[in-house]
Amino acid sequence: MVAGSETALQEQSNLAQERAGLLFGLVGVCSFSLTLPATKIALLAFSPLSAGLGRALVAAVLAALVLWLKRAPFPSLVQIKRILVVSLGVVLGFPFFSAWAMERVPASHGAIVVALLPLATAGAAAFFSRERPSRMYWISSCVACLAILVYAFQAGFGGLHWADLALLAAVLSAAVGYAIGGELSRTMGGWQVISWSLVFAFPVLVIPVGGPLLEEWQHATWPALLGFGYVSVVSQFFGFFAWYHGLAVGGVARVGQTQYLQPFLTILASWLLLSESITVGAIAAAAVVVLAVANGKKAAVQR
Repeated sequence: MVAGSETALQEQSNLAQERAGLLFGLVGVCSFSLTLPATKIALLAFSPLSAGLGRALVAAVLAALVLWLKRAPFPSLVQIKRILVVSLGVVLGFPFFSAWAMERVPASHGAIVVALLPLATAGAAAFFSRERPSRMYWISSCVACLAILVYAFQAGFGGLHWADLALLAAVLSAAVGYAIGGELSRTMGGWQVISWSLVFAFPVLVIPVGGPLLEEWQHATWPALLGFGYVSVVSQFFGFFAWYHGLAVGGVARVGQTQYLQPFLTILASWLLLSESITVGAIAAAAVVVLAVANGKKAAVQR
């Protein structure tokens, strides 16, 4: 009887953790949904190098301040090795490749390719974090992915661009950074993972990126500055607080599925901020994706 009660309490605790993880993950997804449109706006005055990597310099200053105020302990050697991989993925790889692509294709186009990120994140989690999603999870993920690809074809995004290869590189970079960062967040806390990732990247970026960034900053318009400010403060820093905490609490594969909502939030933001078109097909595809995510949320993920 006691064992049964303990099992029930454990199941309730796991369910509460999963819900909390999904909630924090959704906050992170909402933060990241404006990244591509905000980058597009920042590119009105900044080069892809400055818009993509310059944001990390601004975020690194905030990160160093937070680490100092919180008196965060210096990471161990094992943690540093994993943090450097996270830094390569989410501080260097995704920002640069996505900014380069946004100079060449609409933000709504980028949203479609980046929609593959949840599937890539689940694969990276299975490889790096020893998570084993069930067959139903993968079926739900593939259905959602297929819905996105069908929408892309119907919307006229079927042609392959060089920018698509850059976006795929951004997806792979982010997936590895999310998987390793989410696993590391279980012991360090998400805010420390992204903060140290930014601080360690600062010395590498300050010389090649700092000069051009300051020069372009002097001639930037207010919309471009606002776009750059968003990707620096929210997309590159505070958004990761909620995102990595959600991955740590709810599991990388499970919480990563909330990213299937991101392309449609990005399309909506692109319509509002950039006057890019939004169609009935996007709404229909969004409905399919939401149903697939809801079904996948019930699937077992062994951790």
